[in-house]
Order: sequence, then C-alpha cells, then structure tokens
Amino acid sequence: MTQTERRTKVGVNLLWLVPGVVGGSENYITRLLHALAREAPHDVDVELFALRQFPEVHPELAGRFRTVIAPIDGSNKPLRVMAESTWLARQLARERIDVVHHAGGRVPLVSRVPSVVTIHDLQPLDMPDNFTTVKRNFLRRAIPRSVARAAVVTAPSEYVRSRIVELLGVARERTAVVSAPLREQAQIATTRETAAVATLLDAGDPYFVYPAITYPHKNHLTLLYAFARMRHERPDVRLVLTGAEGPEEAAVSAGIASLGLEGSVLRTGRVPRGDLDALIGRATALVFPSRYEGFGLPVLEAMAAGCPVIAADATALPEVVDGVGTLVGPDDIAGWAAAMTAALGHTRSVDADAERARAAMFSSGRSVEALVDAYHRAAR
Repeated sequence: MTQTERRTKVGVNLLWLVPGVVGGSENYITRLLHALAREAPHDVDVELFALRQFPEVHPELAGRFRTVIAPIDGSNKPLRVMAESTWLARQLARERIDVVHHAGGRVPLVSRVPSVVTIHDLQPLDMPDNFTTVKRNFLRRAIPRSVARAAVVTAPSEYVRSRIVELLGVARERTAVVSAPLREQAQIATTRETAAVATLLDAGDPYFVYPAITYPHKNHLTLLYAFARMRHERPDVRLVLTGAEGPEEAAVSAGIASLGLEGSVLRTGRVPRGDLDALIGRATALVFPSRYEGFGLPVLEAMAAGCPVIAADATALPEVVDGVGTLVGPDDIAGWAAAMTAALGHTRSVDADAERARAAMFSSGRSVEALVDAYHRAAR
C-alpha cells in the first residue's frame, strides 16, 4: 500500500458523552457512528475514546469499533476536562491517531493531533441566559478557541454552519455540514416497556407527543398553555411529555398544576427507544415548540415514521421540515392551539409519503460521505 493509499486513522473523542445527560448530541453522534459502522468506508479506521459506562449503554458501538475506555465516568466535569488534555492526549499518541474528532464541541487545551470539531449549535452565544454563569463564561471562551484550532469545523445543519461563519468569522471552506442520518428500519423498535405508555397506546385516545428534556429553550410552557386552550373543545386529547428532568422541571410541573392538566398530561420521563418509537408511530402529531435547535432529530424521526409534525418556525427546524410539516412561531400560543386542533381533524396518511420522502434525504450514505471527507481534509 502506497503512502497515498494509507488508511486514515481517526480517533473519536467521546469523553464529553455522559449517557442520558447530554441530550440530542448523544443521539446525533451515536447515530453517525452506527452509520459509519454500516457504511464501513474503506479508507478510514475509527477508534473510540469513551467513558467507563459507554460499553454498557452502547454495546453495539463498543463491539463494532476498537474502544479505549477512560478511567472516569464523567460525573466530575473538571476531572473530565482535564482528562481530555492528559489521558486522551497520551492515548492518541500511543494509538498513532492521524485525526481526532472532538464530537462534543470543544478542542482540549492540549491537542497535538489535527482535529475535526463538531459544533452542535451556538446556543451558549445566542442565548447565554439559558446557562449558568460558570458554564456561560467557560463556553464563551472555549467555543471560539476550539473552532480557531480545528482543521475542519462540522455542523449538523446549514443554519448552524451559517452561524459559525457569521458569528465566529470562520472561513466557510473550513466548515462542513454533517447531518444526522436516519436509522435503518431494522433499528426501529416498537416495544412497550413502560406501563404508562402501554396503557396510553391500548386506550386508543388521540395524543400529541413532545420528546425533550425540560431545558429553558425547549419551551414547554408555551405548549402547555396552547394545549390547555385547545382542550376546551377536545377534552379526550392527551399530551405526552417524554425526556429527563432539566432546569425547568419545577416550572413545567407548576404549569401543569396551575392549568388543571394533571389528568391530561402524561409525564413519562426518559423512556426506552422502543417506547418512543411506538409513541411517535401512533401520535396525532409530534409537537416541537423549541426556540433553539441545531438540527431537531425528533422531527426527522417523526417524518420518517409518517407522523405529522408541528414545529417552531425557528433556527434549524424549518430547514429540516422543509415544507412537509406545520411551522408556528415558538411563542404563538394561539397558533399552537390552532395547529393542534387542525391536526385532530386531519387524516394522518394524507402527507405521510411526503414526510417519508423528505426524511429519506438524510441517508446514512450522505452523512458518512460528508463526515469522512471532513476527516480527510483535516488529515491533509
């Protein structure tokens, strides 16, 4: 094999990935890695550098790629950040890595290997009030420094890439869009492990579903006010909120109580993947009022399942929906109530083919091709 034919050895830094905590960025990168495993590019070898619990949570990925496990679980953030500049730096040298992909949005202070960095969004710069003072100040320094040091900066959407170019002054030719790919059909389960989910599905009543951690930008309260308004005409309808507890958990619980929605809103917490697939598969519509998204993976999942989508007309969501869903201003309570009411009278199968066709554009092959090209550009 000549020098030009040599396979590029890529290390993927997953020390930031605390399972079940980092939200959509975990789904994004694990989806990409599954796609890499399926497509198996002939000119790259991929190794993962991950936290102690990674093989248990993502056994298929740990089994498919060589995985080097760090002696930490990520619960101590300063220790994790330090490990990226010490333990990870030593491992990259030992494994003779050509390119390191920092998939969590930050290049460590010590990084001697050419790097690709994924910036999932610029919310810390666009919506700084959503973060604690310590985290806000840290990211305000870390994000610009990271994109300046990386050979290639990837983003999950054109919206995020444009913000990187505009806000951080990065040359467009140093950037790339690497979208989240669809899962293979074989990966889609419809098991019903959670009793509350099984009961809801068996009842057959109409419901809307919103899968999101209760972060401020997820905008749960607007959805609750709109749902309370439209329920006056359709008291049989339910709203299902999945996802772990976040900083706005107390406000969301208080909103449900003050609006008298305790019997109409189902809070499941984080549910198994099969439960979420089943919920989306039967929902009247997926509602997604988030004020800020770098991509919006649940929207893509819903479209792939032929589930109608009502999404906020904000940030990357219009780009993903691209005319096959309903867009509403993120804080337009009357608009959300009207859109949900209209969905109840709409035959779900009417637009299902268009939704699936749009979702199919986010293929594994396309995403992997863009990612591997970024790796090669960084190596050069």
